[in-house]
Amino acid sequence: MKKEWCIPKVGAEFVWRMEDVLDLYAEPLDSKKPVVCFDERPCQLMGDVVAPVPTKPARVRKQDYEYKRKGNCNLFVMVEPLGGWRNVEVTDRRTSIDFAHQMKALVDEHYPRAEVIRIVLDNLSSHTPAALHQAFPPEGARRLTRKLEFHYTPKHGSWLNMAEIEISVLARQCLRRRIADKDTLRQEIAPWQANRNRQQATIQWNFSTADARTKLNRLYPS
Repeated sequence: MKKEWCIPKVGAEFVWRMEDVLDLYAEPLDSKKPVVCFDERPCQLMGDVVAPVPTKPARVRKQDYEYKRKGNCNLFVMVEPLGGWRNVEVTDRRTSIDFAHQMKALVDEHYPRAEVIRIVLDNLSSHTPAALHQAFPPEGARRLTRKLEFHYTPKHGSWLNMAEIEISVLARQCLRRRIADKDTLRQEIAPWQANRNRQQATIQWNFSTADARTKLNRLYPS
């Protein structure tokens, strides 16, 4: 039986937000107005109960199935799909204040010369310009919000955020192992990130507004 892509009932707002993001992805690379995708991922920390047997010549590494839970942390992921740049931050939480500090780093550290940073993100309650006013004095918050242009994916449309693609690559290449603490997690992520940035690994997005109007035509009025 042929499987069909199941899309929940959506309205005009879904279409508007989807096309807003797709039109943004269609624009060429612009160092003055970079497009950056932002998302977060919870990460469970796990340690070994029995120490693993290390790899030896002609012998694979052995690991016991039993593990200890060591708590949780959060990964903030930023990626510029056409620029081949990404940054991953390990934090304890993902509150509005944590989000605000990520936005400040984006403006002041990662893209200080940009005129405006167009950022794609989901509708999590902490992902708002108001978060910057919670975290910083009025002048500082307003300075940052002037440099940030927020583009939100629609509800049920998180697949439109290319940061999810980068998180998937990170999970497959770096996180498929037991990591017991945040310091070790940072040490594992750092070379992965540096290598991806050195290669300027880009994300090629092939789903356009025209494709959406054809393939998802049932979302549009007839």
